[in-house]
Amino acid sequence: MARTPRAPWKRSNPRKRAGKASKHLSPAQKSAAKARARRAGRRYPNLVDNMRMAAKKTSKKKTAKKSSKSKASKAKSKASAKKTRKRTAKKAKSRKRSVSSREKDPRGGLTATGRKAFARKQGAHLRPGVTKKESEMTPQEMRRKGSWAVRFYGRTKLPPLVDAKGQPTRHALSAHAWGEPVPKTVAAARRIAAKGERLLARYRHAKARG
Repeated sequence: MARTPRAPWKRSNPRKRAGKASKHLSPAQKSAAKARARRAGRRYPNLVDNMRMAAKKTSKKKTAKKSSKSKASKAKSKASAKKTRKRTAKKAKSRKRSVSSREKDPRGGLTATGRKAFARKQGAHLRPGVTKKESEMTPQEMRRKGSWAVRFYGRTKLPPLVDAKGQPTRHALSAHAWGEPVPKTVAAARRIAAKGERLLARYRHAKARG
């Protein structure tokens, strides 16, 4: 059979046994003990009332400790979620750069994948640039290349042809896709535009004849 615990007033103070100083109740705990005694019909609180109030203090400490742990756990979860979002955004950006690199020819113009992407997104039917010699071009090819050359390099104000490091920009590199030397100066770009004008003139002449 289990032994019946002795009443607290028949036991020695556990704090004294452990060599610790006794703790006193706070004013709020004393008031609560007195209220508990009055509810029980006693004029003064007894040892049990005081022990109950002391136990509540310990309970509050435990609750505060749990609350602190909960806050730390929430902060950790938020930090983890933030890191996950950053990793996801970084991966998405990397995938976007990868797709872009597949669509753009590093030498200039678009790749076949890039032309398909434009057709899918915008309904545009882009074709590779004309790189044939003038003597081998059909009138339609003259019109296409002439139109491109005037549009890209015949405008009044040209976009930058080289970047801050002296490397050709994508605008300049487009000449490679059409079989022309990549221009690094305005004069070189204007020569391509002049060639485009000649091709358009030949196309109009061929159209008038035929």
